[in-house]
Amino acid sequence: MRSLLLVLGFAAAAATAAQAADATAGKAAYDKSCKACHGADGAANPAMAKMMKVDIKDLKSAEVQAMSDDELKKVITDGKGKMKAVPAASGSAADIVAYIRTLKK
Repeated sequence: MRSLLLVLGFAAAAATAAQAADATAGKAAYDKSCKACHGADGAANPAMAKMMKVDIKDLKSAEVQAMSDDELKKVITDGKGKMKAVPAASGSAADIVAYIRTLKK
C-alpha cells in the first residue's frame, strides 16, 4: 500500500510538471499576439491606445498582477471590452500568463 501511494505521488508530481507553464514560450507567443497593443514590456502601446480610444492596462500593475491565472487566461481567450479574443494565443494562454507574471513591477 505504501509503495502504491508513493507511485501515485510521483505520477501526480510528473503530471503537474508536464502541465507547468513556460514563460519563455509565453514571451514568444506574447510577442506574436499581444505586443502590438500591450507593448514590449507590458506597459501598453500609447499610439494603439489613442487610436482605439481605450485605456490599455499596464500588465505590470498591481491590478493586473492581482488577477488570478484563470482570469488572465479568460481575457486572453475570450477578450474583454474592446480587446478581442486572441485565437492564435488560445493554446498558449497559460504560457502567456506565466510570461505576464515575470513583468511584475
